[in-house]
Amino acid sequence: MAGPLSGYRIIDLTRMIAGPMATMILGDQGADVIKVEAPQGGDLTRAFAGPRHRMAPMFAIANRNKRSVVLNLHHPRAAALMARLAATADVLVHNFRPGVADKLGVGEEAMRRAKPDLIYVSISGFGERGPYAHKRSYDPVIQALSGLAWIQGVINRPRMIRLIVADKVTALTAAQAITAALLERARSGMGQHVRLSMLDAVISFLWAEAMAHYTFFGERHETHPPPARIRDLVFATADGFITAGANSDAEWRGLAEALEHPEWVADPRFRTPAARERNAEVRLELMAGVLRTRSSAQWLERLQARGVPCAPILNRWEMLHHPQVVENAIVLETDHPHAGRIRQPRAAARFDRSSSELPRAAPLLGEHTREVLREIGVSDNEIDDLYSARVVA
Repeated sequence: MAGPLSGYRIIDLTRMIAGPMATMILGDQGADVIKVEAPQGGDLTRAFAGPRHRMAPMFAIANRNKRSVVLNLHHPRAAALMARLAATADVLVHNFRPGVADKLGVGEEAMRRAKPDLIYVSISGFGERGPYAHKRSYDPVIQALSGLAWIQGVINRPRMIRLIVADKVTALTAAQAITAALLERARSGMGQHVRLSMLDAVISFLWAEAMAHYTFFGERHETHPPPARIRDLVFATADGFITAGANSDAEWRGLAEALEHPEWVADPRFRTPAARERNAEVRLELMAGVLRTRSSAQWLERLQARGVPCAPILNRWEMLHHPQVVENAIVLETDHPHAGRIRQPRAAARFDRSSSELPRAAPLLGEHTREVLREIGVSDNEIDDLYSARVVA
């Protein structure tokens, strides 16, 4: 079946993770994503750790369901080709630093002359203005500047999250914004410029709980225990680790009963959600002391029987084989035409009338250059000339 975005064409000029992952989501949902890459190696993630037959794992996942075109944007003839390509597209996405797209001839004004209703998307690190606007940005830089690293810290030492969460949050935000812009265009008939920075996305992502104490003016709570500390719900058992938590009064009652301490329910320190939050450290210490006395399986059985949210803490290999993951077919095993047998997650969102189960393999560098040029009306003779002039590859 064709995906829900079938019929839309996305021109993807992005590199690394935030942009490519956003367009991957659109490709998973059926859009025709054309990835335009530079001739000198293409997207940097192609060279990341563990490549197999010219295909690195990170690139293979973040760039599935795409076609690759190699175009030297610094060549004088490239801008005209980009205009022809944009004329066939619905969306153009880039993550150049401010001002670079205009210098390369792929700025909004030039692309909109080719396609007036184009959705033009620019993803940046820090936005278009301010002292950091033209700085290079990677995930740790955004974690640092957004406050995320400080929030994760313990005893006044910041700590980075080991995942590239800033890139991934930006990708999810960008994918949603692009589909919203396409929906608005269907109503108005007009394109627009969607601007998004990684810093925007992460600060917005953090706010609800991590910045809650700064929501009301006149209050400052920098000395408040960092949320990561009071919500680190990792408990050692006699043979492993589990997580368990209780927000509602009913869940707390179930947890106290499961841990054989019903007196905790009437304890003034834990009687209400607010009281349990204020006394989080002592509450977690009491829970930890009890949970380490029996096996994970024993505790999980007792907790589940009383409706307490809980789960074993799995390593990555265990996760792949857990019955919940297997039953829902979350991880697919497919044959990549170049890299061999690979694992990858299916698209998280499923559509009952318009969804493709098997993703298209990530492309080799320039694998579809000739194919796409033909689609936009470039003759074979002209294509040969472009190859000879090293405009394309």
